[in-house]
Amino acid sequence: MAVNPMALLKLKERFSIFSRQHPKVPLFFRKINEKGLEPGMILELKVTDNEGNNYVTNMKLTPEDVETLKLLHSLKS
Repeated sequence: MAVNPMALLKLKERFSIFSRQHPKVPLFFRKINEKGLEPGMILELKVTDNEGNNYVTNMKLTPEDVETLKLLHSLKS
C-alpha cells in the first residue's frame, strides 16, 4: 500500500486544527498514552446527535488494535 505524502501533510494540518478547536481531546489521549494501551482494555465511544439521540459502542482491545493505535499515534510526530 503506497502512502501519499500530500495526504499525510493534510492529515497533520487537520489534526493541528482539530487540536486547537478541541484541546481536551489530545490531553485525554496523551493521558491514556502515558498509562499505556493494553490488550483487554475496553474503548467506549458515545455520540449524541443534534436531536439528542445517543449512539454508544465499545470494543475490547486486541494486540492488533493496540499495534494499530500506536502506529496512528506515531503519525502525529
